[in-house]
Amino acid sequence: MNLQNLIKHLTDWLPFSGLIIIGLISIFLVQRFLDNQNKKRVDTNKVFPQLFVLLLTLGLMVIVILASPLSDDTKGDLLSFFGIIISAAIALSSTTFLGNIMAGFMIRTLRKIQPGDFLRIDDYFGRVTELGLLHTEIQTPDRDLTIMPNLMLVNKPLKIMHKGTIISCEVSLGYDVPRESIEKALLKAATQMKLEAPYVHIQGLGDFSVLYKLSGYLDDIKTLISSKAQLHANVLDSLHHDGIEIVSPAFMNQRVFKEDAKFISKKTKGSKRVHSDAPEKVMFEKAQEVAEIENIKNKIIEIRDRITALKLEVGNDQEIQVLENEKAALKEVIKRESEESKG
Repeated sequence: MNLQNLIKHLTDWLPFSGLIIIGLISIFLVQRFLDNQNKKRVDTNKVFPQLFVLLLTLGLMVIVILASPLSDDTKGDLLSFFGIIISAAIALSSTTFLGNIMAGFMIRTLRKIQPGDFLRIDDYFGRVTELGLLHTEIQTPDRDLTIMPNLMLVNKPLKIMHKGTIISCEVSLGYDVPRESIEKALLKAATQMKLEAPYVHIQGLGDFSVLYKLSGYLDDIKTLISSKAQLHANVLDSLHHDGIEIVSPAFMNQRVFKEDAKFISKKTKGSKRVHSDAPEKVMFEKAQEVAEIENIKNKIIEIRDRITALKLEVGNDQEIQVLENEKAALKEVIKRESEESKG
């Protein structure tokens, strides 16, 4: 009798177990399909596929409860309990989980943040590598990946640099040096690295020195960090070249020097300034790859729009074919880059 009951229970629950397995396999296959589509599509949006998988999972849970070999009262109780759990979860996590989802939608809708942009918030600084449903990933100058909840990006002041930005260098110099001479030397330092529209502001008048700030527009945002370092180096060299001391007027040293001695570093004959080859390539390797792929995708969208416009006209078959070939070549580049990053 016990064996018969056991067989009966197994017979009742076997289709139910199969439904669960089929449901899990379906979710897995849908996830794989969406991932493959994201790699092929140009205008990839990761928020909606993730939300679709989430809703699919919740729907599967409801179907499993309805298809279970339980009594109708038990199913009703389970559905009520499931509804209470979902409601409680939404209520308790509305400031985190749901808030991050809404913040993710807002970020994607406004399109203010794009992969490859430089981003600074609080003490975090880096380049955007991924915009997700719940979080945003950035690559920091030490090459590590940092994940930040989307809610953090909309609740705090956020600085975004994606096309060009102003870089600056501050230096405090004595009152005994003519202001015109200092401004001339500082502007020369900015001109040497081809900063656009450089300017000098006096930031403050201290008890012993004047604080100057040199600024200029940097068009190539990809070299942000190395350009800032180069600007400081140019300021140092330019001031010393013009015979201007950078040490504070309150500077004291136990060694004895002549009254007209100047504390300026001497260059070694035949020496060349050492430059590192674009350290940003190492710092932001993943972010740079993502930014390049994003630029290619935008180019493909422009070509696609151009082809659509040409199809409405007559006699542009040759030009359309050229654009189609260019679009296919760009898609092949994206495919190759994705395979290399995956491998």
